[in-house]
Amino acid sequence: MADFFDALEDKHVEMIGKQPVFFVATAAEGARINLSPKGYDAFRVLSATQVAYLDLGGSGNETHAHLAADGRITIMFCNFQQPALILRIYGRGRAVLPQDAEWDDLVSHFTLLPGTRQIFVIDVESVQTSYGWGVPFMEYQEERQTLKKAHAQSNPDEWAAKHALRISSIDGLPTRATDRYIAGE
Repeated sequence: MADFFDALEDKHVEMIGKQPVFFVATAAEGARINLSPKGYDAFRVLSATQVAYLDLGGSGNETHAHLAADGRITIMFCNFQQPALILRIYGRGRAVLPQDAEWDDLVSHFTLLPGTRQIFVIDVESVQTSYGWGVPFMEYQEERQTLKKAHAQSNPDEWAAKHALRISSIDGLPTRATDRYIAGE
């Protein structure tokens, strides 16, 4: 059975804070549905009605393109321990890049990671919880360091030049490129 809420409650924020992975889904008309797993300490609850997460350069920039075209986004957390619980945040999102005026205020909520290219801000429209009885028990071991290492070892000028070319999605939807390499903290 699913329960809906207009905003995040303290019990939701507590559950979110314990999860090492979350999933992001977006779509735009005429484009593929994008579903991506996210890790690292990259998710923040800014208020009961707003959340954000750091986005590192990866295989594409589909979330950015979909949000620019459509705005809809779903974030899902699964509790792989007890109690069984799935939490979804439905909302409207936008990308904030290092060159945007909003960046400095937002970035203060995070520890920057090597290769951070943008922060996605999501205005919460509703929150759904369900039992998650079919989700298996899983043990968290540790973060994979591969993506952070790859970005940390990049030449900043080459990284910036490569990411400056990423101005469309795999379906040809436009994106804005980040204007600088971020080494992390």
